[in-house]
Amino acid sequence: MAHFASPMPSREFLWDVFSRVDKDRSGYISADELQVALSNGTWTPFNPETVRLMIGMFDKQNRGTVNFEDFGALWKYVTDWQNCFRTFDRDNSGNIDRNELKIALTTFGYRLSEGLIDMLLRKFDRSGRGIIFFDDFIQCCVVLYTLTAAFRQYDTDQDGIITIHYEQFLSMVFNLKI
Repeated sequence: MAHFASPMPSREFLWDVFSRVDKDRSGYISADELQVALSNGTWTPFNPETVRLMIGMFDKQNRGTVNFEDFGALWKYVTDWQNCFRTFDRDNSGNIDRNELKIALTTFGYRLSEGLIDMLLRKFDRSGRGIIFFDDFIQCCVVLYTLTAAFRQYDTDQDGIITIHYEQFLSMVFNLKI
């Protein structure tokens, strides 16, 4: 997502946001606090799975929370995803339709079949309307990236084919932070 990157906001700005999100004044932001603070543009709660994924990515102490230092990176991550989402939401509808999803994934370097794009749309479309909102778009892209990275560890000759034993497969899947 490098070409969608935004500048890092000031420490003062981040502290102000962190303080407002940290409702219980614990010095840490929980998944519940983060979920309330984030907006997916639909007036519905931000996808709890997406929140859990993002907390897991930036939680250096494995506590299920992020401290202020981790929060800066998390804030930049969400802002970069917003910029990315807006880039692919070509009709400014506030969601990504099938064609916009295909363009986004192709831009990210994925060469997926039409059937797999349809499957991703069904999997990450929580509204049942053939569209993906901001929070679900993040989850779709993070899960796809994580699965691809895990696959590539075994695809040493990079031909798109791996041979693994059942327990290797289970170990690979259960070790993923998704």
